[in-house]
Amino acid sequence: MESRKKVVYAALIGNCFVALTKLIAAYTTASSAMLSEAIHSVVDTGDQLLILYGLRRAKMPADEQFPFGHGKEVYFWSFVVAIQIFGVGAGLSIYQGIHRLAAPHPILNPMVNYVVIILSMMLEGTSWYISLREFSRAKGKRDYVEAVHRSKDPSIFVVLLEDSSALLGLAVAFAGIYLSQATGNPRFDAIASIIIGFILAATATLLAYETKGLLIGESADREVVKGIRAIAGSCEEIQHVNEILTMHMGPDFILVNISVDFTDPASANEIEKAVAALDRKIKEVYPQVKRVFIEAEAWRPRDERQLRG
Repeated sequence: MESRKKVVYAALIGNCFVALTKLIAAYTTASSAMLSEAIHSVVDTGDQLLILYGLRRAKMPADEQFPFGHGKEVYFWSFVVAIQIFGVGAGLSIYQGIHRLAAPHPILNPMVNYVVIILSMMLEGTSWYISLREFSRAKGKRDYVEAVHRSKDPSIFVVLLEDSSALLGLAVAFAGIYLSQATGNPRFDAIASIIIGFILAATATLLAYETKGLLIGESADREVVKGIRAIAGSCEEIQHVNEILTMHMGPDFILVNISVDFTDPASANEIEKAVAALDRKIKEVYPQVKRVFIEAEAWRPRDERQLRG
């Protein structure tokens, strides 16, 4: 949790300064691309505040109304971030670009924009490196695409994707401003604004897609499920492991429901001890597993279970 907060705080501090400088540059130079970049940074700042709020809410203890805690607050606010990027960031940037295409005007003192863009790249690049380093540590041996798809902690990859789109947007803004200055055609600046809007829209779509499954109730990784099955199968009192259902209630909270067929000679006392030992063993091997429910059910073939269900 603390490492996630450090990543988000690093991005937040950088974005606050970057957003202010971009707004000043956009106002003084009348650059459409720079205004879109300013909107981008303001939205990113708001996003990181929402993620920090979600991380704080996720630490709230379980209560009668929320017996499994508030871990999914992280997923909810990450989904809100995606909506905000799409609706506010992408929408305003594309609108701004189209408006400037219809009524183009030259950029005033473009050197101010170049200085701000280079400074922003340095700050955004630092934040990007911090989030990439943390994400690389968490992803293990998976490649980056698979790691994003299978990650159960959106707080880190949201910042990484935002910083990546920010760096790409700055490169587009630089190109648009330079082409406008070199050719004397201010429409390149407006086109850059539109492209930045589409970059934000693509980022928001990817974030929404990845957080949707977590918000609905995504299962634990296949390796975790396979490991839990192996632990349950090694128990002498269990004749057959029927079904294992898992759900992430938060990045560090997995709910596990196991259906097993106990051996016929096993007494109630032996079953009780076996259940307690199994619960303890699973939580020792997988600390993110917080609740384990074990259901006694006679084994039936899958086809028969589906017919009876």
